[in-house]
Formats: sequence, structure tokens, C-alpha cells
Amino acid sequence: MDSENIYTEIVMEHGLNSPYKKSIENENICSIGHNPNCGDKITLHALVEDGVIKDMSFSGSGCAISQGSTSVMIQTLIGKDVATARSIISSFLKLIKREDVSDEEREMLHDALAFENVSSMPSRAKCATLSWHTLEEMLDKLEQ
Repeated sequence: MDSENIYTEIVMEHGLNSPYKKSIENENICSIGHNPNCGDKITLHALVEDGVIKDMSFSGSGCAISQGSTSVMIQTLIGKDVATARSIISSFLKLIKREDVSDEEREMLHDALAFENVSSMPSRAKCATLSWHTLEEMLDKLEQ
């Protein structure tokens, strides 16, 4: 299957039927991200204990790219410690900016690699990175 079909399949699967678009119990941090250019709005909810992302979910509305990217991000990061999550976030943002991403970084991104083609569509790149930037801000708050 070529990368365009993989991208479409992952966006459709996660963007329209995300298993992470729900409430979680005992969240201890949340953050809201908004893209005023297109109206995407994401609220991330997380339970972080002992430096590990134990659970995460989201609510909000937006295009399939923002919703799908958020869902894939959550799938990728649940169970990771905060330092690893930050590294994965950094790798994803580099991927979208068309910067060099090592083979090791690419392996950590899993399904998030499907969003690599978004880098050729600058207006859509903001949709794909909205939740990733929001999570960065949320982790910053957690460490204050």
C-alpha cells in the first residue's frame, strides 16, 4: 500500500472513529488548543502519575486531520514517560517541518508517520500539529 493510501486510511480511522474521544477518570491535567484559521478546537485530558502518561483522551471538533492526528498522538504516547513523550513530540514536529528525522525517531512515531505528507500542505500542517503543540504546553504546565 502506498503512503497516500496509508495516510488516508489512518486519518479516516482515527479522525472519524477515535477510541480516545471520550472522558477519562481522574484526569489531573487538561489543556485547550485552538486554530483560529480553521476553527479546530481540541481539549486534551490526561492522567500523569510518577512521570508517566497513564491515560489520555480528547474532546472538541475540527477537521479529520486535526482529529486523526490527535487520536494517533494519544495512541502513540499513552504509557510513555514524559521525557520520551517530549522526544516523540519533537520528532513529529520535525517531520511536519520537513526537517531530518532519524530512523530511530521514525520508529518511535509509528502511525504518526502517516501525517508526513501533510508537510506539503502548510495550512493543513497547522491542523496536524495543533494537539501536539497543545500537549507540549500541557506538559510545561505539569512541570511548573
